[in-house]
Amino acid sequence: MNMEYIQVMAVFDIDPTAPGLKIAKHHSVKTGREWKGFLNKEIDFVFEATGNSDVLAELRQHVSSKTMIVSSKLSRLFHSLMIEKDQLIQKLNEQTSIQETILNSTYDGMVAIDINEQVLIFNEAAERISGIEATQAIGRPIKQLLPSSGLPRLLKTKQVEHHRRQQFANGTTVITTRVPMFEEGRVIGALAVFKDITEIVEMSDQVTNLKSIQVMLEAIIHSSSDAISVVDEEGNGLLINPAYTKLTGLPPDKVIGHPATADISEGESMHLQVLETGKAVRGVPLKVGPNMKDVIVNVAPIIVDGEKRGSVGVIHDVSELTSLHSQLEKAKKRIQTLEAKYSFNEIVGDSKEMKIAKEQAKMAALTPATILLRGESGTGKELFAHAIHNESQRKGYPFVRVNCAALNESLLESELFGYEEGAFSGAKRGGKRGLFEEADNGSIFLDELGELSSAMQAKLLRVLQEQEIVRVGGTKPITINVRIITATNVNLEKAIAEKRFREDLYYRLNKFPIYIPPLRERKSDLKRLARHLLAKLNKDYGRYIQSISEEAIMTLNQYHWPGNVRELENVLARTMIYMEPSNQLIESFHLPTLTDNRVKDNSQSKGNTEISEGDLQTMVQQFEKGVIAQTLIRYEGNRTRAAKELGISIRSLYYKMEKYGIA
Repeated sequence: MNMEYIQVMAVFDIDPTAPGLKIAKHHSVKTGREWKGFLNKEIDFVFEATGNSDVLAELRQHVSSKTMIVSSKLSRLFHSLMIEKDQLIQKLNEQTSIQETILNSTYDGMVAIDINEQVLIFNEAAERISGIEATQAIGRPIKQLLPSSGLPRLLKTKQVEHHRRQQFANGTTVITTRVPMFEEGRVIGALAVFKDITEIVEMSDQVTNLKSIQVMLEAIIHSSSDAISVVDEEGNGLLINPAYTKLTGLPPDKVIGHPATADISEGESMHLQVLETGKAVRGVPLKVGPNMKDVIVNVAPIIVDGEKRGSVGVIHDVSELTSLHSQLEKAKKRIQTLEAKYSFNEIVGDSKEMKIAKEQAKMAALTPATILLRGESGTGKELFAHAIHNESQRKGYPFVRVNCAALNESLLESELFGYEEGAFSGAKRGGKRGLFEEADNGSIFLDELGELSSAMQAKLLRVLQEQEIVRVGGTKPITINVRIITATNVNLEKAIAEKRFREDLYYRLNKFPIYIPPLRERKSDLKRLARHLLAKLNKDYGRYIQSISEEAIMTLNQYHWPGNVRELENVLARTMIYMEPSNQLIESFHLPTLTDNRVKDNSQSKGNTEISEGDLQTMVQQFEKGVIAQTLIRYEGNRTRAAKELGISIRSLYYKMEKYGIA
């Protein structure tokens, strides 16, 4: 049998049935009754166990001087010590096994280090929490395994650390208690016991977030300028905000705990309808509160885990919404009038006439001269004005657009030149800057110039001569630096002859005239124009028309186009609207009937106006729309002549065109 540092070579006994011989044979150790022939110099120890002095004396005579003879008394002592050692080792193994069982049965992670910061204990819970195997941890420096560990600190401080938060490299968060280990008053290591609190931290964060969200939602609801009310699943009031009380005039004690109908003066409660149907409602007009306030309500159900738990309503004061909408529209128009959107690349046309117009405009853009754009209505004069501004050195500055025919004289004056505080009834406090001031260092585009009154022509002449303006109600001149671009479809030379337009103003404006040809004079551009407009209309109407057939182009070429490019866009838009959504090519039969009414008299035009069935008001509006549209076609888009023929003012004509959507 093998023992630590001792190898048993042979066992001898005169009794062949001796137990020792049986054990030796079992372990393949040499046995026998006669020992004398076996002894040699390589034997280190001979254990004599007979107790016979003769045997001991005989051994001393035959063994080498290098061989130590252990007497029977010492042999027995050695044997008892070996047995005791085995028992102690077995007991130690049992205790170690119990200790490991205890350490590994606990749900808490345990890590212990020695004085050299090397890991002594690393239980299964520590493996699970840290993601590190114990076989890889035992004997290694703790800082290599867990860089965030505070155990090395305890070897120096010798202080217990309770409930410290720690995060491992795998993202696990633990709460740990660290204890130094002592032996006879000196530190021999440190032990850490820790729990995985990742889920607890996440739950705590979720609870904190929920509380934060709740507080935030309550703050939002109470700070909102919109009136908000919330009811439970039975339709009884749960929550209202101050804006609700302000709008309806009902305090919380008149609403909370009361049925949802408590605030309704006229109409049905949308809360009850939503609770019954489970579907949201929007834009429902009602009257609420003791003052019967006109409001619009939006109500939506509150669904929690698939069950209706109540509903929430947002109530809007209609008058406030109307005011906000008006302000928004004004802001949009304001922004649109202060920027130029188009460049020469977006002006479609390769015809000789259009190339000449664009080259002239590009040359004009590089000069500070006043520019006069001449051409029929719908030819694209405004596009040229945009492009000229964007091609000039004033590109980074405002571009202001003004339709001189759309405003009456007094309003146009205050818009162009601004006004001082108190200049007239309704004037804003502090006055207002005019459009010439807004356009300072940039360009101002005066469209429909031929419609200016004599008084406004004189004021415009002063601006051109002096480069300064005077606000309405003011006396102090304000210097401006503005490039003026004008446009008209009126025959100014004829207007001068008829004393309707100042000759001196004409010469000031006509320094750089640019004639924009009508569509009938450049029909070679019609195909490109049509495709360009189709791309634009696809975006506007959400359609996917890819192209237009050659036959359809030929049909369009046969028409006179009194409304020019604007009329072409209108025709294509109507065609696209009535086409099937699956169609991607405009054919000739898709186009509406194009009738040239230029040679027909007024009675014929009016006689051809179609009126569909309907009530009296609808039929009157249809007739009026048809008469206006045909009159504009007959006078080739000249709105001044059309208004005169119809016996209405130019401003009334603009209003009706906008009302009926006439381009």
